[in-house]
Amino acid sequence: QLQLVESGGDLVQPGGSLRLSCVTSGFNFDGYAVAWFRQAPGKEREGVTCISRDGIGTNYTDSVKGRFTISRDGAKRTVFLQMNSLKPEDTGVYFCAGRYSYYSDRDHCDMEEYRYWGQGTQVTVSS
Repeated sequence: QLQLVESGGDLVQPGGSLRLSCVTSGFNFDGYAVAWFRQAPGKEREGVTCISRDGIGTNYTDSVKGRFTISRDGAKRTVFLQMNSLKPEDTGVYFCAGRYSYYSDRDHCDMEEYRYWGQGTQVTVSS
């Protein structure tokens, strides 16, 4: 059974840091691009960042560039999201998602058409 399980969400003060993890199982991790999305209260879900199947290609939404870093560890079948300099507007439920990526697309990613989703982890940035 294909699964993505997020963890690491917490309450943190503005300017603080968090590291989210997305542990996967049930599929060929090395063949999948993975992305992080978030949904703030009363707002639509938005794509935050993604990482290609080979870990070389990444993309970030403008609001998190320079503050967030996505990475992946094949041995642990895990994708990480390091979040620094957190702002109140980063508050929301963070979801990881996966989609199969063809070998020809191995080094790039975007935040479209993700098929498999985790349940989410809550991040709250507040003083």
